[in-house]
Amino acid sequence: MTSNNFTSIDVFCALDVGKSEHHGTALLRDGRITFDKPLPNGEPQLRQLFARLGRKGKVLVVVDQPASIGTLAVTVARACGCEVAYLPGLSMRRLADLHPGTGKTDARDAYVIADAARTMPHLLHTIEAEESVRAELTMVLGYDDDLAQDATRTSNRLRGLLTCIHPALERVLGPRLRHPAVLALLQTYGSPDQLAQAGTGQIAQVMLQIAPRMRSAHNLADQITTALAEQTVTVPGTASAGEIVSGLAEALAVLLKRREILETRAAVLLEAHPPAKVLTSMPGVAVRTGARILAEVGDASAFPTAARLASYAGLTPTTRRSGTSIRGEGPPRGGNKILKRALFLALFASRAYYDRKRAENKRHNAALICLTRRRVDVLHAMLKHRTLYQPGHEHTA
Repeated sequence: MTSNNFTSIDVFCALDVGKSEHHGTALLRDGRITFDKPLPNGEPQLRQLFARLGRKGKVLVVVDQPASIGTLAVTVARACGCEVAYLPGLSMRRLADLHPGTGKTDARDAYVIADAARTMPHLLHTIEAEESVRAELTMVLGYDDDLAQDATRTSNRLRGLLTCIHPALERVLGPRLRHPAVLALLQTYGSPDQLAQAGTGQIAQVMLQIAPRMRSAHNLADQITTALAEQTVTVPGTASAGEIVSGLAEALAVLLKRREILETRAAVLLEAHPPAKVLTSMPGVAVRTGARILAEVGDASAFPTAARLASYAGLTPTTRRSGTSIRGEGPPRGGNKILKRALFLALFASRAYYDRKRAENKRHNAALICLTRRRVDVLHAMLKHRTLYQPGHEHTA
C-alpha cells in the first residue's frame, strides 16, 4: 500500500502494542477521536474493535511493532479486512516531541501513531505478505542469538575448567572446542586421568566415530597425549571438574546442533523472499548475514536512497558545528546496531578498498566504516534494481 491509497481511509486506528494489552486510539479523517482505551492482546477483543470501527468506513490499522508482540494484531486486522501498516519507532519518537506534554504513556504514543497515519502517511511502512517471512526470520534469528550467547558462555566455562585442572590440555583442545569430535571426546572422557588411561589409539577412535573424515584425528590424539604427559600432579577438584566437563561438552554439542537446525530453517525462509538471491550474491553475505539484513531492511523499498539506508544503519558521521566554530565530525553512535553488525561481518570479503583507506591514514574503525558505507551503496542499488553483485563496483571511488 502506498500513500496514494490513504485517500480512501476513513478511520486511522493506532495500536501501541504490549505483551498483555495494547492501547488503541482511533481517529476519524477530520481528527476526532472515536476510540481511546486499552484492550487485551487477544483475538476476540481485537476483532470486536476492528468490527466496530469498520462500521464507520475503511480502517487503517497502524502498529509500532509489526513483529513479535504485534504479530497477532496485524494478522487479525488483515483477517478483518483492514489495511495494515507500521510506523518505525525512530519516527514515532521524533514525532512525539512535536506534541504537547513530556510524559511517556501508552495512550500518548498511540495518539502520536494515529495522528501521524492521518496527517503524514508518507512516514508509514507497508506490511506486505512478505513481511510474514521477515517476522519468521526475526523470530528464528532472535532464538539463534540466544543460543549463540549460551554457546559462548558454555564454551568459556568449559575452557576455564580445563585451564584450572590442566592448562596444557586446554591449549590443545581449547581452540578446537566446537568441533563435534572434540566435544564427543570430552563427553566420553571428561578428566585428564580418563584421557590418559584411554591412550592415543582409543582417543583417535572416539573422534573418528563422530568425524570419519577427520584427517587430523591421529595427529590431534598424539598432541593430547603429549599435553597430558606434561603435568604429573593432580590439581584438587579434578574429579568433580571432570564430571562437569563432560556435562558442559554435552550441553555445548546440543546448542551447536540447534544452531545448525536454525540455520537450515533460516536458509529456507531466506529463499522464500524475492531479494534473497540478490543479497547472497554479494561476497561475505551468507545465510545468517543475509537473513539478518533481510529481517532488518526487507527489500530496501522503505529507503529511497542509499544515504537513508546508511543513516538507518548508523554509518553516517555526526557533524558538530556551532556558528563559525567547526568542531569536526565524530564516529556514528546510533542507528540499527543489529544491521550495522551484520554489515560489518559481511565486509571482510572485501580488502582492496579497506587497504586504500588505510593508505590514506585513516584509522582502522574509520576505514571499516568507509568500506561498509561503500558496500551499502552497492547493496542498495542491487536491491533497488534486483541485480546480482558485479565484482569491482564496490572498489570504485
